[in-house]
Amino acid sequence: MKRWILGASALAISLGAPAAFAEDHEDSVTLYRVFVGDHSDSKVTAFDLGEPDHRWSFDTAGQNKLYAVNDGAAIVAVQSDSDAVHFIDSGISLHSHGDHSDIDIEEPIAVEGSLTGPRPFHIIDHDGKVVINFDKGGYAAIVDAHELSHGEIETSELKQERAHHGFAAPVGQYWVTSVATDTPVDGTRIGLRAVSEDGEPAGDVATCTGIHGEAFSGAYLAAGCQEGVLTVTPGEDGPVFEMLTYPDDLPEGQTTGTLLGAKSMQVFLGNYGKDGLVVIDPAEEPHFSYIELPFRRVDFALDPANARYGYVLTEDGSLHQIDILDASLTESAKVTEPYSMDGHWNYPRPRIAMAGDEIVMTDPNAGLVRRIAKDGLTEVGKIDVGGMPYNIAVAGGSGMVHEGEHDHEGHDHAHDDHAHAHDHGDPQIAKGYFEDSQIADRTLSDWEGDWQSVYPYLQDGTLDPVMEHKAETGSMTAEEYKAYYDTGYKTDVGRITIKGDTVTFYRDGEAVEGHYESDGYEILTYAKGNRGVRFIFEKTGGDAAAPQFIQFSDHRIAPADADHYHLYWGDDRAAVLEELTNWPTYYPSSLNADQIVDEMLAH
Repeated sequence: MKRWILGASALAISLGAPAAFAEDHEDSVTLYRVFVGDHSDSKVTAFDLGEPDHRWSFDTAGQNKLYAVNDGAAIVAVQSDSDAVHFIDSGISLHSHGDHSDIDIEEPIAVEGSLTGPRPFHIIDHDGKVVINFDKGGYAAIVDAHELSHGEIETSELKQERAHHGFAAPVGQYWVTSVATDTPVDGTRIGLRAVSEDGEPAGDVATCTGIHGEAFSGAYLAAGCQEGVLTVTPGEDGPVFEMLTYPDDLPEGQTTGTLLGAKSMQVFLGNYGKDGLVVIDPAEEPHFSYIELPFRRVDFALDPANARYGYVLTEDGSLHQIDILDASLTESAKVTEPYSMDGHWNYPRPRIAMAGDEIVMTDPNAGLVRRIAKDGLTEVGKIDVGGMPYNIAVAGGSGMVHEGEHDHEGHDHAHDDHAHAHDHGDPQIAKGYFEDSQIADRTLSDWEGDWQSVYPYLQDGTLDPVMEHKAETGSMTAEEYKAYYDTGYKTDVGRITIKGDTVTFYRDGEAVEGHYESDGYEILTYAKGNRGVRFIFEKTGGDAAAPQFIQFSDHRIAPADADHYHLYWGDDRAAVLEELTNWPTYYPSSLNADQIVDEMLAH
């Protein structure tokens, strides 16, 4: 089964593509903050994983199911039996700047106010929106994630035809919502339908009997059904539905009802019956790969730091590492006493979450949160939180701290429009994974300066160390990488200068210039599931030899100064958009050959 790593397009694998910033940088900080809901007490306990005595407590109305949303900037506490939803500002926010991420660290605080309504349950965090379905109310509450990150609960409602245990999710310019028949109890769930923002149907119901569980990965939304897994992708005329039917080689009589979606790889992990899992590739056949578990499943999670792996806890108290690519269990270790899966689904049983190099697991009967290293699945610590710890969520990561920029004593939410660039907080943007709402128009000033092509350095062997470095961990030899980049970097425009609205192209010392204005941007969706944004400028004057259109790609999707870029040009806007194999690449002319090599090796 082929699974496409997000960010593997010709644009994203260029040598200048940003990678995770080194954690050992003198100004780099790694911090994970853990939030734990008690099974019987109406409270949430929070603590810093590396300093567990640094902790906080938040009162709620009832038992909590916890979700980290908006890249961990907020924690949502859903209290289904108490008809309430509370929000906690995690105090940790990550801001992506292309070549690195910044991290802001403050005290966590309860967001003022809450949502109340009849039985909140499913929650979706996607496209800048946090959506909570109120099962007995017949509507979904839509919370603006940007406002939530600044302490404001700004909501709207999407009405459903009838109350039921379901969900609603944004897909492109539309919404999709589960549909149920009108029965005396909870309604028989029969499928998914596209609707407008005001809840008006925008298409027929796509059959998905007993629809339950949903997740996003890459270009896909997926939901579990009795017939298979229903996928949804954005289309020009609205959401496109496709049923991936369960194959004959899967165990009979089982279905998928819980799904997890990977962020840096287009793949889903779902339950299948009580003692199985399925890896689901939504784009390539075979779509399903089955994993048989030695005991019944208690909980499972995907590793956001390493998309190849997931982890599953079984009722014998063993934790297992899952190889997503091979659809197999690769390592197992006993981490707690057995927890039987007999009885009600909400009995107190362990829950797991990922925190960098560790799995954190609640152990309700012991009153502990256990820290388990991913390497070897050995316990590296345990934290006594008392009570009966149950649901768990984690916020945090690694980033740069700029001394003096942030007041960590207070909780100041003051901000200006430019400071909150639409792509901050999502380190996957440079890899081609982002939401449409994160994109913002850019001006030529983002690329202003004097720029040199790197193609001559490839030709004369200067970049050979870079090719050799890539070959050490890549799938090609150094010679093959050099041939690949020879096609990508190739150009006879050795220098470009950009000032104001004027772009000057130099070929063999001869200059032509054009005056350009913004012509918007285009989002490109690749077959592998990742996406890119081209920022387009059209010529308004200048030399006839200057191209009519220029299109920039620099792995950013909102206003920011470029440190390098790929440029596409020509006289046919649509034809230029189709160019994916040749991407002339430019670095500042102020850099010498050694500095360019250093820049590329650093990424």
